[in-house]
Amino acid sequence: MRAYLTVWRLPSAPVLLLAGFAGRLPSSMVPLALLLMVQQQTGSYAVAGLAAASLGIASAGMAPVLGRLADRKGPRRILLTQAALYPLLLGLLVAVTLGGAPDVAVVAASALAGASTPLVSGTVRALWSRTDPRSRSTAYALDATATELVFVAGPTMVATLAVLAEPAWAVAVAGVLGVVGALGIGGAARSWVSAPAPSTGLFTTVLAPGMPRVLLSGSAVMLGFGALEVAIPAFADSAGSPGISGVLLAVWSLGSVAGGLWFGARVMSASLPRQYRWLLFGVTIGLAPLAWVSSPWALGVLLFLGGTAIAPTLTVQNSLVGSLAPVHATTEAFTWLSTITVGASAVGAALGGALIETEAGIPGALVLACLGAAAAVVVTLVPGRRAPAAAVPREPVPA
Repeated sequence: MRAYLTVWRLPSAPVLLLAGFAGRLPSSMVPLALLLMVQQQTGSYAVAGLAAASLGIASAGMAPVLGRLADRKGPRRILLTQAALYPLLLGLLVAVTLGGAPDVAVVAASALAGASTPLVSGTVRALWSRTDPRSRSTAYALDATATELVFVAGPTMVATLAVLAEPAWAVAVAGVLGVVGALGIGGAARSWVSAPAPSTGLFTTVLAPGMPRVLLSGSAVMLGFGALEVAIPAFADSAGSPGISGVLLAVWSLGSVAGGLWFGARVMSASLPRQYRWLLFGVTIGLAPLAWVSSPWALGVLLFLGGTAIAPTLTVQNSLVGSLAPVHATTEAFTWLSTITVGASAVGAALGGALIETEAGIPGALVLACLGAAAAVVVTLVPGRRAPAAAVPREPVPA
């Protein structure tokens, strides 16, 4: 507990945690609310899925561009601009959808809304990377735990608003939360001092020493998680309890929260790469027995236990990115991590869904989840270029 109190007392830490939580909620609310809203209006899951995919692709594709700009010009200006644009474009999306516009207009409006998604997550992590090194790991642990809670609270809010009112209200609430997060983090970033940035190529940050392994391993494990997120609802449906799928996903996230809180209060003597490798191995072990489970209750227990390794893994992953990224491209590095891993998760969901429709069935998708995590471990074992010694230390500055 003392470690968390130390982080809480850091300059701007309460804002980073609370505004960061609020600003991330739209990422778990808008895709689901959009899916429900478009499906209700058009009667087509295909159009709804295309709109949600358009939103996600535009958000992921724009993030590294904005991340690079934030590193050079400071994130405050970008966040304040997004705080103005995001609710307007979400409002346009709702108006286009509920107004019965052509499907192509709905998809285009979804892309515009996705491209304006506030750069909250990458900025928060970049600011944590500038805090006191003695508290940085605990700060990343709190950040990873808060991110897990986002994916428990967000869908719950959408489901509640969809039942009590309409999915459009969930989009509206997400817009308000996005503005709150962007304004809060923008205020915390007012003291941001940009490092001198040399002229670099588009993928220079991605190819920095050590970064490819972190990004590839992160992509592999997220591919597995994407397959698991599809397999869990299918498992619940096959067990005759489709309504329990949300509970199982929440239990999985709560296991991660518990593991993150435990890990963040510990001081580890092992190097970050070694911690990362062993934690990925722990994730693999947690996923291994799922394909042989037949009871939803047993699956829930195993998901909780296996989930305890997730937030610690993300904590160390963020620490690695923060230490490996060039000083002038920290925000960009974190946005690349988000973009690549989100894309890998989508691929995993698609592959998992395809496997479920074959003879491999649900167990096949669950095996794929485990293989993704195992592949991540293998990636960390591949030798790579060492980061220059000067690139690792990062002087603490007020967040």
